[in-house]
Amino acid sequence: MSSLTSELAGVLATVRRPGDFFASGTIEFLAPQLEVEGVGPIALPLLQLQAKQLIAAAERAPYGRGEHTLVDTTVRRTWQIGPDQVRIQGRGWARTLATILARVCDGLGVTGPVQAEFYKLLLYDEGSFFASHRDTEKTPGMFATLVVVLPSTSTGGELLVRHTDREVRLDLHSPDPSEVAFAAFYADCVHEVLPVTSGIRLALIYNLLRPGPGRLPEPPSYASQQARLAALLQAWAADLNRSIADAPEKLIFPLEHAYTSAELGFRALKGADAAAAAVLMAAAQVADCDLHLALIAVEESGSADYTGYSSSYRRWSEPDEDEFEEVEVLDRSIALSTWRRPDDQPSVLGEIPVRDDELCPPDALDDLEPDEEHFHEATGNEGASFERTYRRAALVLWPRERFLAVLCQAGVAVTLPCLADLTERWLRSGENHMSSLWREAHELSGYMIASWPRQERYLLQETTSGHATQMLLLLIQLEDKARLEAFLATIAEGSGVYTEGGNEAIVQALGLLSPRRAAALTQQIIAGNAATSLTACGNLLAVLATAGGQGRKADLRGAATALVDALPGDQQQAPGAGFWWQDRGVKPRLVIDLLEALCRIDARLAEEAVGHMLTWHQTYNLDTVLIPAMRDLVRSVIAQEPAVQRLRDACLEHLRARIAEPLAPPHDWSRASVLSCQCQHCAELSRFLADPERKTWAFKAVEADRSHVEQTIQRAHCDVDVTTDRRGRPYTLVCTKNQASYDRRAKQRRKDMEDATHLGG
Repeated sequence: MSSLTSELAGVLATVRRPGDFFASGTIEFLAPQLEVEGVGPIALPLLQLQAKQLIAAAERAPYGRGEHTLVDTTVRRTWQIGPDQVRIQGRGWARTLATILARVCDGLGVTGPVQAEFYKLLLYDEGSFFASHRDTEKTPGMFATLVVVLPSTSTGGELLVRHTDREVRLDLHSPDPSEVAFAAFYADCVHEVLPVTSGIRLALIYNLLRPGPGRLPEPPSYASQQARLAALLQAWAADLNRSIADAPEKLIFPLEHAYTSAELGFRALKGADAAAAAVLMAAAQVADCDLHLALIAVEESGSADYTGYSSSYRRWSEPDEDEFEEVEVLDRSIALSTWRRPDDQPSVLGEIPVRDDELCPPDALDDLEPDEEHFHEATGNEGASFERTYRRAALVLWPRERFLAVLCQAGVAVTLPCLADLTERWLRSGENHMSSLWREAHELSGYMIASWPRQERYLLQETTSGHATQMLLLLIQLEDKARLEAFLATIAEGSGVYTEGGNEAIVQALGLLSPRRAAALTQQIIAGNAATSLTACGNLLAVLATAGGQGRKADLRGAATALVDALPGDQQQAPGAGFWWQDRGVKPRLVIDLLEALCRIDARLAEEAVGHMLTWHQTYNLDTVLIPAMRDLVRSVIAQEPAVQRLRDACLEHLRARIAEPLAPPHDWSRASVLSCQCQHCAELSRFLADPERKTWAFKAVEADRSHVEQTIQRAHCDVDVTTDRRGRPYTLVCTKNQASYDRRAKQRRKDMEDATHLGG
């Protein structure tokens, strides 16, 4: 779709002049010294008494019809006071009017000198209005009208302004008495004032003039560009609906000017940025697309070279950042954040990644100057490196019906709360699966499942597994069987989504499906995750086997077979032995759950599993795995099953053999003296250990030798206590024999006898 992004950028590049047919806003001001002949100084906000005095001094405002000026309260009902009766003074007001004029010129897209000529003061009391009309040119050079509403209390009276096929409705009320509201529009615009429903509005009317000869400003018109953009956007939306593979989910048009997160907003856009936003907004409305503003952040990091001098002086000084240069970008990420809607309100969207094919044009972020750049010196085995950040503002749009797909790009931390809200609202509504709320939840969950984050098991975080459980529970509440099947299939992929914490939700989800489909998914989940979540898979099978009836147990035979087939054997040959086995290994809980499940599902499989475990003693250690598991199993309802009895007999045989070994405390000071190291210091240690009469050995040596001997003692588990005597130089390592080996064996003997008794031996 590079042609789309290039063509869209090409059309927007021809939109250079900013502005619109109207401009409006509010501004803080210092109240002017306002005097009206026959009334005197006017207090602001306007007082009710003075409002009556002003009306008494005013006349009915006329309107023009061709060459005639008429007064007709069915067409225009308002009061006016001419400029010869009004005096507006004060330096504060001059500054306020200049600021308003600057903002109006920006909003109308007018450059060059513009003058504001006071025309009249208008009062709109209750029921006042002005029917739809166009302003006439009241003075040479006039191209627009400016309305400034002074602080006064009223309701209603909105200003409607139309130009070609567009209309805006402007509410010129400011609730803050320290502000004035203003609006300006080109003179050829049709406009009307809706009836004031209460109170009185006090307004100053100015003619906006372009002094000197020359063509008067006109509203910018980009009708052809808007039509072309609308056609491009409509074709793009159609491609997305047809699932065209290379159609980007969103389009991003970076802006020219720099904007901070605090000032980002459609009203704050400058120059050509404002023009492009206005044209794109109009085209987006026609094409039924959403338009937002956002900040793009490009984060890059990589390797660098130090290019500074290598003199002895420079070697010992801190290098400057300009003495480094980039070598290679190794990591790059682009994301959108700080979203603003067209009304300049924040959006619910969080951080969303950017794809290269979404940029308009595709090279929009090339050759940028970084906003921040930092270089880091080489340390240890790591070479010099750099980090830098680029920031730009951008217009972002997508087809309105694809909002949920774009929302999913923000990640499950954003979409899960949205799905939870939809689910709760649907449940409260009491409606069926045909309701719009349910269909929206169904659509959102489909996008979520398709983009669900996959990650390696060792990267799995607690929040990620919690998200998966929450997703399952929401789908269960929605009773969305299609999405449940799809998400359970995602869990079955073994891509880091599954943990034991989700087993309860998985069991509930499977209960909503047909027995045949539930059995197939259970087998897939266990087969896909047993290599990395063996204990969790065993627990899942046990929960299902315990909860299911006889028919359901038969359905679990395939899953049970998959779990037995996945049982590890030789640790040294297991995949990932260097990490997975050391970090997790086989736990007693696995043996308990495995036999609880297998004895209920298929006694033959239970026998096979026990035989496998008794074959691989290192993996299924009798003391750390099997005996602790057997202590629980002897109290279980499956205690008399043949497989459990076989495991019990093996455990008792192991315990009895060790109990039968002779046990007595050492009768002299000789200790085991076979050491792996044969250096002269360790040889001396070996002679000390073998000596039946020596209890203590003082080894006076430098720190490296003392440390080596101490490490040898620790590795060999020698019956020796060590302390360091720090008197004199070098220090002395004092080695004192103990009977730790005997104490350990005596402790083991007591535990073995307790275990044997517990197992019924």
